Amino acid sequence: MPEIFHKIILLGRPASGKSEVIAYLKNTTDEERLRRFHLGKIKEIDDFPMLWTWFEEDAILSKKFNKPRIHTDDQGYFKEQYLWNLLIERISMDYSKLIRDNKDFHNESTALIEFSRGTEHGGYKDAFRHLSDEVLKNAALVYINVPYEESLRKNRKRFNPSKPDSILEHGLPDEKLEKMYKLVDWEEVSRNSKTHININGTDVPYFVFENMPSKTDDPDILGPELDKVFSELWKIYRK
Repeated sequence: MPEIFHKIILLGRPASGKSEVIAYLKNTTDEERLRRFHLGKIKEIDDFPMLWTWFEEDAILSKKFNKPRIHTDDQGYFKEQYLWNLLIERISMDYSKLIRDNKDFHNESTALIEFSRGTEHGGYKDAFRHLSDEVLKNAALVYINVPYEESLRKNRKRFNPSKPDSILEHGLPDEKLEKMYKLVDWEEVSRNSKTHININGTDVPYFVFENMPSKTDDPDILGPELDKVFSELWKIYRK
């Protein structure tokens, strides 16, 4: 059994605290991260930069070339729902290339895979179907749980209109957040077990990070909470 988590799949509503968790983990030393969290060097695979590239390309096509947008309509919604699942396929592909190019990657590194899905665009149930067996093997999952109202509050707080492509400062207009993320299917996909989710035939251990009241705003509070999250998840993972 590996001495570190091979893969952490990090889920939660927009602005639930995922980016703050990643920033905290990346800002610890390799030795401390391994000792406290059983995590190696962090390699992120996040679908937001992929998604944002599509937005930028569509803007260029529309404004600079007077050509049809490929992925999104004029309001910034995907033209087709299957594009959400295409992003998950790309996550799986990126991980496959990572391992192809470095077969010893997990000797000292952990892949941290991040995305968010609302029921309106298929939910986690749909997204999970597109995670490859290669991603799911030796993976563990952390879900950051906040209600929609907290997602809305923090989404408003973090949004920097001058840096909409920023991991830590991007945001959604209120009406888009409500349409796409007010409803999530986490309770449905996790209801059969308190410790594992069966994804495409693989039992993936999981732990829920309850982030109410918010623990991700203050590193002094976040650190001890992450100690608890990864300690409990490691117990399940080791079994």
